[in-house]
Amino acid sequence: MEDWKSKLSGILAANPDMPAGDDAPAAHAPEEKPAKKPRLDIILDRKRAGKTATIIAGFDDDADIKEIAARLKQKLGAGGSSRGGEILIQGDRRNDVARILSDMGYTSRII
Repeated sequence: MEDWKSKLSGILAANPDMPAGDDAPAAHAPEEKPAKKPRLDIILDRKRAGKTATIIAGFDDDADIKEIAARLKQKLGAGGSSRGGEILIQGDRRNDVARILSDMGYTSRII
């Protein structure tokens, strides 16, 4: 029983016009999967001077946090901050934050 590599080399030898090696189409190259985004936790916090705040936690790195926080604050029309690997949005906006994060490609859960 011949393996597929030997069959392929026989086909390539019989057809010199067929591309081989680096000339081969990129469609057969293994596709790189995008980095998996972490699951985020959306928490309601009532310990901040009697006011409610929505906390988004669970980010792997701090690189995108500021950009995500800015987008959330803009879409929600609310204040907030981002530091320590968490995003704070003023008010109880858990459902709105979950919807926006899912539109951005993140999975989240409300705790």
